[in-house]
Amino acid sequence: MKLSIVLSTHAAHFEAVTFKGDFEANVARIAAYGYDGVELAIRDPRLVDAEELEAVVRRHNLEVPAIGTGQAWGEERLSFTSNDPAVRRAAVERVKSHIPLARRLGAVVILGLIRGITPPGQSHAQSMAYLVDALQECAAAAAPEGVRFALEPLNRYETDLIHTVEEGLALIERVGAANFGLLLDTFHMNIEEPSLEESIRMAGRHIFHFHVADSNRWHPGAGHLDFVSILRALRDTGYTGYVSGEFMPQPDADTGARRALEHLRKVLEQLEVLSYKQVMC
Repeated sequence: MKLSIVLSTHAAHFEAVTFKGDFEANVARIAAYGYDGVELAIRDPRLVDAEELEAVVRRHNLEVPAIGTGQAWGEERLSFTSNDPAVRRAAVERVKSHIPLARRLGAVVILGLIRGITPPGQSHAQSMAYLVDALQECAAAAAPEGVRFALEPLNRYETDLIHTVEEGLALIERVGAANFGLLLDTFHMNIEEPSLEESIRMAGRHIFHFHVADSNRWHPGAGHLDFVSILRALRDTGYTGYVSGEFMPQPDADTGARRALEHLRKVLEQLEVLSYKQVMC
């Protein structure tokens, strides 16, 4: 498993993004710390120069494992489940507009809060129907391009739609697309899942991307989560993708990024030792 951290290409209100601001300077800092990749939070692909963006990332020998779309909700309130058909259509088209860049970078497209929340006067069932329709359309558009979508189960305080792995797997069955899976996030899982490890194993091959933050949404190692146990469960599913830090820039962005990397490297080293002992036994 490789390690990455989230970087917003533009200013954003969302707090759990470690780096914002000067894109190239931040990419250089992330590379200098020793990360393998940088996960990009992009509100609108039209706001970035894809060629220049790729050049900056490659110049610093980083990969882009995933592209986050949540700022379209946070900044513009676009969502798949709005009671306004024009907003739903705009959300679908915005997500589809990420496909060319995702194909270019070999990145998974993350679907977080762009799913929205159930508005007043609309039933949960209707919201789910809108959500399934939107996901099916987006997945169908992305499939010929080899692009995958990963929906992130979020905690109950942020949305009423898809909180747990179990609910996410049921949604995958309803959508019925091979390029649609899950992004699991340890911060949200700590709120919603009885056992993070059991839920990770339940998700299995449907895990397309993985976010880490500690119980307090600070960097891994700042709270009470057992990342050795968590990443061991993730490894046991056969997952070989990125483990990506999405956490509050506390005590500041640079310190959080460095401490996360140090903690996660130690965790991965411990997992290697455990694997070796298992083989020897």
